[in-house]
Amino acid sequence: MADPTSTPSDSSTAYTNSIGRRSFIRAAGASTALGLVAGCSGDGGGGGENPNGGGGISETVTIGHLAPLNNPLGVGSKRSAEMAVAEINDDGGIADQTVELVTKDTRASPSEARTVAGELVRQEEVDAIVGTFSSEVTQSIMDLVSEFNTPFLVTGSAAPSTVTEFVASDYERYKNTFRVGPVNSHFQAEVISQYAGHLSDRHGWNTFAVVADDAEWTTVFRNRLVDLLKEADLDVPMVNGLATDTTSFGSVLDDVDAAGADAMFRFFAHINGGPMAARWAQGEYEFGIEGVHVASMLPAYYQLTEGAAAYETTTQSGAAGVTDITSKTVPFTEAYMEAYGDADDPPSKPMYMGFVTYDAIHVFKNAAERAGTVDQENNLDTIVDALLQTDFTGVAGQIQFYGADETYAHDLREERDGDGVITNYPLTQWREDGSLECVYPEGLQTAEHAAPPWMG
Repeated sequence: MADPTSTPSDSSTAYTNSIGRRSFIRAAGASTALGLVAGCSGDGGGGGENPNGGGGISETVTIGHLAPLNNPLGVGSKRSAEMAVAEINDDGGIADQTVELVTKDTRASPSEARTVAGELVRQEEVDAIVGTFSSEVTQSIMDLVSEFNTPFLVTGSAAPSTVTEFVASDYERYKNTFRVGPVNSHFQAEVISQYAGHLSDRHGWNTFAVVADDAEWTTVFRNRLVDLLKEADLDVPMVNGLATDTTSFGSVLDDVDAAGADAMFRFFAHINGGPMAARWAQGEYEFGIEGVHVASMLPAYYQLTEGAAAYETTTQSGAAGVTDITSKTVPFTEAYMEAYGDADDPPSKPMYMGFVTYDAIHVFKNAAERAGTVDQENNLDTIVDALLQTDFTGVAGQIQFYGADETYAHDLREERDGDGVITNYPLTQWREDGSLECVYPEGLQTAEHAAPPWMG
């Protein structure tokens, strides 16, 4: 998400720094190791020797995982990685070899990420790296991991520049990098514009304010999204970037109200919008709150806001496991909740990065078995070719990558239905009873989108 996008930033700790409902939320530390989920299935592949030389996979396979462990998203990713590795080992490993997982804490810092990534490639000699939450962190380690030819599967950040300005621009140098999810923020803006059309059809909402973190990751929403909304004959009377340390929202809500907006699309990763939701609900402002809000993805968010979160929405890969994106989505979520639902540290569900990290480890397994090698020093091209063949049914959706010669080289392909609607970046909505529903796209809905009752 930073960017993270739709991607939040590794530095977005505003909503994870303290304990309590009113102040928001204690960040989790290291999680416990786990037990497992059934039904490993892949997109083909198999063990055996590397047809291009270099021998088969003959020793333990080590996967590195990078995440901010002071953030529930990072903890959910770590736990999900542990689940994937345990499941793979229970099913025979990678080409009959045991898989080991080594997690390092980025501590919400590009410089720390470079340090711990160095430990992974130099001391641990990992065969692949998965993870990274913000685009700043992702891009800060790309030079290092490319020097070691280490396959790097990004699972949290979503800035298009990761692939357009690195992989596509200098392919030989950065061909080791793939983005497994979420869809990049260029496509996220398209999702929000399509969703705006859905809200227009359902509620007659035709006027939208855009309010966002004043951060690099929201640029696409303050520009491309606005253009897309206007192209759809929807009005955008207000576009506002907020300082990332914003904690007072009265004037923001008043400005949106004065602009005559039917809904506010807010894009918060650094900003904790919980206090804004509380003021919005208390004041019964005559507009909806929609868009992207990382704090709202927390399973405990409704309780932490004491119910004020009701009727706000957020996008999130995996849709919090409340709908059958694929046949694997709900069983994976249930397995995670069985293992961690009662844990002292959040999150009680995988959260978006957890879904994507789990998928990424399975994607690497299948590619390694297709390639017949994890020897990136001598056979990186073989491994890259195997990754490019990926067509994997994961818990967050169907995973395929753009090709080497395409604009978004090695990026996750967006999925579209017959009408061109992007389907692998769903929106969820908190309800008055504290439940969470998937309200978009229509093919994944568990309930229709509900307007706040005070809007009439």
